[in-house]
Amino acid sequence: MRLPDPERSRIVLIGTGTYTDPQLPDLDTVPRTITDLAALFTDAVHGLVAEKHCTVLLDDGDLRTVGRRLNAAAQEAEDLLLVYFTGHGLVGGRRHDLYLALTDSEFAAPEFNALEYDKLRSAVLDSRAAAKLIVLDCCFSGRAVTGSMAGGPGDRIDRLEVEGTYVLTSAQRDKVALSIPGEPHTAFSGRLIRLLREGVAGGPELLTVDDLYRRLTRTMTAEGLPLPLNRGTRTAGLIALGGNRAFSATAAPGLRRRRAAAELRGRNGDWLGAVVELESVLAEQTRLLGAGHEDTLRTRQTHALCLGGAGDPAGAAEALGPVLAEQTGLLGPDHEDTLRSRQYLAVGLGETGRREEAIALLRVLVADRSRVLGAEHVDTLSSRHVLARNLAHSGLPGGVEEAVALLRQLTAERARVLGPDHPHTRRTRADLKALGEGGDGV
Repeated sequence: MRLPDPERSRIVLIGTGTYTDPQLPDLDTVPRTITDLAALFTDAVHGLVAEKHCTVLLDDGDLRTVGRRLNAAAQEAEDLLLVYFTGHGLVGGRRHDLYLALTDSEFAAPEFNALEYDKLRSAVLDSRAAAKLIVLDCCFSGRAVTGSMAGGPGDRIDRLEVEGTYVLTSAQRDKVALSIPGEPHTAFSGRLIRLLREGVAGGPELLTVDDLYRRLTRTMTAEGLPLPLNRGTRTAGLIALGGNRAFSATAAPGLRRRRAAAELRGRNGDWLGAVVELESVLAEQTRLLGAGHEDTLRTRQTHALCLGGAGDPAGAAEALGPVLAEQTGLLGPDHEDTLRSRQYLAVGLGETGRREEAIALLRVLVADRSRVLGAEHVDTLSSRHVLARNLAHSGLPGGVEEAVALLRQLTAERARVLGPDHPHTRRTRADLKALGEGGDGV
């Protein structure tokens, strides 16, 4: 089981909420349903495809346009092809076939102006996509599957005898689908959207079509709503439609603990071991939470710190630039994580010989930490110490003199705030002594 390849997959969302035929009442919930489905399926972290690979056809009454764009997506798809329709379902013709109503469709004669389900099905079956999924949220959608094929894993479908194909419908053969007053979505799609947004507590890491079908059946049975139907060929039910967001939320605390333990491991001297462990944590967080999640950014920050500790300050500085930019945008410039990344970046720049850049960053950081945290906060004192050390090694005119003045003041403040025997206080005294002796041991 895996998520579809986002570059080789295509999604087509067809929704009709506005109708010209007075016998077809408008469906106010359809636009919101289609919009929210598109947002879910193209979400940067939990989605299936990029926005450019998701075709949205909302209130498009031109049958030729719908057919052309459906066929284009079907021909482009190589991994997953997902076609989703929500709107009125109509029954027409001598065989009482299923038609999917478009804006200009007519209730009395859908054969000439609605999307015939058989044509949609043919377009899907003609695709070379490895997995094909059709979801119908409309009245009489159960007509897309045969009444003799009662649901259940492993069942085959007479009209879709192609490996890797799955049909999920919102109602049974002769049942109507519902929109519940006050709800923003159709009854079926709304509950599917909720599952994709919130996940399944205690469920697997990835949610397959079968997982979602079973949960929808349970929920809609409990609420007395029309029951969905499913039909699939062999392993088609194992198509994953997204990560389980509840699983991600459950996994996040454990990953945070692993990150903290790896940082402690590094600070205790095993920087290389910390780097290896953090790379493992990063891989899981990126997969479950996304590269831009706050937890993932914090681990990327810690990974850069440990790279510097392991003897690669240039790599640390290079890694911290993007992290700092993302944290500033996500958390704000005054967030503790953002401020910490600014200091780590300055340390990395200083240790690679880019002292003047480091000093410029640190002067602003000291001012910002003094403003946000207070002049005698332990983090502010730390930034002033790093500034003094970079000044001492900068070769700038007056750099050593300014460093000595900073260290003298810092020694007194740390002794008062932390105590005279605190390791930070002792380190400040040692640096000051080294400068006073004219040595290089800062």
